[in-house]
Amino acid sequence: MSQVHWGAGGFGKTIMQSGIRDNRGRGTAASFLEERVEAGSELSVVSAYFTSFAYARLSKTLDEIGKMRFLFGEPRFIDSVEGESLNPPAFSISEDGLALTEGLRTSGTAIQCAQWIRDKAEIRSIKRAGLMHGKLYHVHDGKRDHALVGSSNFTIKGLGLTEEPNIELNLVVDSDRDRDDLLAWFNEIWSDDTLTEDVRDEVLERLERLYKHNSPEFVYFKTLYHLFGQFLADQVVEEEKLNQVRFNETAIWQMLFDFQRDGFRLVKNRIERFGGCILADSVGLGKTFTALAVIKWYELRNQRVLVLCPKKLRDNWTDYLAQNNSETNPLLADRFSYTVLSHTDLTRISGKVGDINLGSFNWGNYDLVVIDESHNFRTASRGKTNGDGSDYRPSRYEKLMNDVISSGIKTKVLMLSATPVNNDLSDLKGQLDLVLASKPDAFLDLGIVNFAGVIGDARRKFKDWLKAGGKDRGGLIARLPPSLFSLLDGVTIARSRRHVERHYASAMGAIGHFPERERPESIFAQIDTQGEFPAFAHVHDEISALRLSHFL
Repeated sequence: MSQVHWGAGGFGKTIMQSGIRDNRGRGTAASFLEERVEAGSELSVVSAYFTSFAYARLSKTLDEIGKMRFLFGEPRFIDSVEGESLNPPAFSISEDGLALTEGLRTSGTAIQCAQWIRDKAEIRSIKRAGLMHGKLYHVHDGKRDHALVGSSNFTIKGLGLTEEPNIELNLVVDSDRDRDDLLAWFNEIWSDDTLTEDVRDEVLERLERLYKHNSPEFVYFKTLYHLFGQFLADQVVEEEKLNQVRFNETAIWQMLFDFQRDGFRLVKNRIERFGGCILADSVGLGKTFTALAVIKWYELRNQRVLVLCPKKLRDNWTDYLAQNNSETNPLLADRFSYTVLSHTDLTRISGKVGDINLGSFNWGNYDLVVIDESHNFRTASRGKTNGDGSDYRPSRYEKLMNDVISSGIKTKVLMLSATPVNNDLSDLKGQLDLVLASKPDAFLDLGIVNFAGVIGDARRKFKDWLKAGGKDRGGLIARLPPSLFSLLDGVTIARSRRHVERHYASAMGAIGHFPERERPESIFAQIDTQGEFPAFAHVHDEISALRLSHFL
């Protein structure tokens, strides 16, 4: 057997490949087949999975064989053949754009693989689950036998045919006795009808589904399923959670319209996944009530909530607190106990707000902070010092970032604003940086490694679009980085009145209609409509009679 020689710095300058095939530095399972299989070879394979993509990658080698016997090590192969987890997706979105992958070639690959199976392959499967776990690749090239045993399945990751393959542990069998015995072992199982059964027709049927011509309607619904399948599954789980804590019996939940309930679900999911989100529904869609439902969800879990709002809106939030023990409080039964402070209170170091002493207030003791009119925190402004450089006072943004979100309990963030972007996308960055303060890797799940780079790239392309005239909206969408849309879909929720009217007919039946803003009426004084001041006719006459000298 070949050996690995060590040098002074770890692995030496000369490395002889061992019999191990691990899909890393010791070769791949695919390389074993490519090196050993010759024209007319006979293959005997045991694997839990089979995918046409693995065949396609090895087609130059496999098309030349005489025949292959493939034994599925699991009886439920039919659920796994061409499974999504075993094959590359049709496309991927990254910071560099939309990348097409092998998934778009599924039809052609399936046709080629099916024909190869008809011509050269026999396929059987173990009947009982959990009975066989080993993997075997046995090659008879007409002159001698070769064998590889270990953990690699007949998939692109298992064989080491991708950039990020599975780490496997396989061993090339170098003993003639063991290679002969492995083939005998395979033959015994293959020919035992009590253990195995012929499934070749089932595999072909499964492959045929991949390349048959489907109606546009089928493709449309299939696309919807793949886009929203996980969302629908999550909805079922969320409904179970709501029932477990009897959340659907709360007064705030009973008050919400359907579109607000859906908004609550979206907000809660984004907060739990990313650590925060921006609710940017249009004015009049009840962002406050949606936020109150989120607050109640966290309070039912004994978590503390801080609400920060403009001073003029403070009453909008305090009206629903349990301390407002009044019949005018429609949510009194929910016993809300969140803390309400104003944006300006962030820069105060003393004084009181109701019963709260700001001098000793613990800003870092909240699990969730709800920021009303969050666009007021769109820039990461810096604080100030006294003239002598002492007593540095942080800005509102710094206080929120450092003392509320980052210190003490890691605080999740819900931001409410109908206009999160006022000037340009830097406004959005300032607010989403608050989310990253709680969870620095929050956007990695969205494929975004460099958040600042994505925003910076989008800003530059927007400015270039404006310089070019700024009229072609389709052209702007095409220029912006795809990762920006992935970000916006992931951490923002922005619905319009038209969206609600179109998709929530039952809610509109209860609402009636949204109020329409009346057209503005211009009111002006009737002065000089006749070339004179009618209310001051004598003044007009006097001025007209003046004959004044011209001054140069």
